[in-house]
Amino acid sequence: MPTRVRDLQISDELDQEITRESADRETTWSVLATELLEEAIQMRRVPRISFADGPAGRRAVVGGTGLDVWEVVATWRTCSEDFDQLRRRYEWLTEPQLRAALAYYELYPADIDARLKSEAAWTPERVARELPFAKPHSH
Repeated sequence: MPTRVRDLQISDELDQEITRESADRETTWSVLATELLEEAIQMRRVPRISFADGPAGRRAVVGGTGLDVWEVVATWRTCSEDFDQLRRRYEWLTEPQLRAALAYYELYPADIDARLKSEAAWTPERVARELPFAKPHSH
């Protein structure tokens, strides 16, 4: 993707926060600032979506739940994309939360599709081969 250099005037306090956070994450100021701006745009376009760090990296989550958007989309697909079935599967979530997950997917399918593809690669055979300690013990 092409990039542009822009002038950006920010407060000293914000500069210090980005500098501190970029050092903590072992990345550059520019990379972190770009990530923060992208996330801010995405959260503004899809309220009720936030972002969280985890073992698989930074990911979109249904705000206030910790539930990944890709998980909701995967379930929605197993429900033949039937919203009523999705509601029954996630009865503890509100309709606006579920609709936010689907709206995020509609606007940003590439990120979610990539994660779905990655998750699908974890077949039982692969888990047994690469994570033998995860296999239940027989008594």
